Amino acid sequence: MLYVNPRAVRASYPADLQDIMSIARAQESRDWLAYWNGLAPGSTPLRTLPDLAASLGVRGVLVKDEALRSTLGSFKALGAPIALVRLLLRKFVGHGFTAQTLLSGEHRQALEGFTAISATDGNHGRALAAAAQSIGCRCVIVLHAQVSDEREQAIAAYGAEIVRIGGNYDASVEEAAALAARHGWSVVSDTSYHGYEIIPRDVMQGYATIAAEVDEALSGSDADAGGDAEANVDVDARNDDACPVTHVFLQGGVGGLAAGVASYFWERWGAQRPTFVVVEPEQADCLYQSALAGQAASARGSVDSVMAGLACGETSPLAWRFLQPSVDAFMTVTDAQAIEAMQRLARGSENDVPFVAGESGVAGLAGLMQAAATPEMASAIGLTADSRVLLINTEGATAPSVYAALVGESAASVTQRQQAWRAR
Repeated sequence: MLYVNPRAVRASYPADLQDIMSIARAQESRDWLAYWNGLAPGSTPLRTLPDLAASLGVRGVLVKDEALRSTLGSFKALGAPIALVRLLLRKFVGHGFTAQTLLSGEHRQALEGFTAISATDGNHGRALAAAAQSIGCRCVIVLHAQVSDEREQAIAAYGAEIVRIGGNYDASVEEAAALAARHGWSVVSDTSYHGYEIIPRDVMQGYATIAAEVDEALSGSDADAGGDAEANVDVDARNDDACPVTHVFLQGGVGGLAAGVASYFWERWGAQRPTFVVVEPEQADCLYQSALAGQAASARGSVDSVMAGLACGETSPLAWRFLQPSVDAFMTVTDAQAIEAMQRLARGSENDVPFVAGESGVAGLAGLMQAAATPEMASAIGLTADSRVLLINTEGATAPSVYAALVGESAASVTQRQQAWRAR
């Protein structure tokens, strides 16, 4: 399904939103992240997939590959450490803490009594646990019934204490808040709720690093986008007056990633910003329902989806402040469409490098494939033969056994074929 948002505007980035999230703060977050050894150095690849573009009838498809951001395997590695660092800098004023000294673990003794807690579907909790381990503070992660044992073990490997509950993601968010209130712990969540917006803002600002790297690659200042030989950008697409991509398909979830990326691009290109399309599972359609209602709303489905990272029932009210005026269309996809997209990227082609993209990581591509195959949808969002589309692969095989079952091939095997493709 697709809903064209009548509340989307084409104008300069509003000052009230810039006070919350801005390019300047995104750059500060990016500078701080450079101190953390939990991330791979440099930018992640911006892959060009000409055969995929041709098959979809568009001029170009670019995929920003966050699977290679770190050993954590997802974009969440950008948000949790920034939120935790900013929280500690606010909480321990006068202690001489800096982002660099925190992330290098120089204040472990001073932080012995501090505990960070969060609910997660997997990737945010893993990133928070890794950041807490580096910084030297305690971390508690609340997992709901649908989170696999494989994802739990990946989080626990970073020293986090695990609390298991029944119910879904939203129930785990409530439990994390209750535990924090009872024990005096600090919630470091990637979703906002009434009275809780500062930390989710910091998380979203970390995600804007992705947009900053894309901007550099498209402007030519970082044209090889992390050193990937296949990541070349059309020279005639580089123009400071208009965004070099016409469309950006963004994963849904609670809205944090979409808000972090869209806010950066909106400030950067103003009224010439690209068309934003947010994609989410049909059974976890909280953003789609929010667009229909004109305010932050809940999903109407079961929320249970193979796209585990997007299986969220409640829209982040803070993220919605950015999405309502900037997202041009909201759409939903099926689990089957997501699996098809995973297999297409893993398969590669003569001119498209094969690579690993997880269940949630392919939501944008699943949406693009659906729109390209449906003339009414394509027309509604202005998708044409001249369109240049940006996608973000937000995760790799964060649950390797799930990935192998869905794709029919292990992530290691796909990576081997990728190496062979490069060696041709």
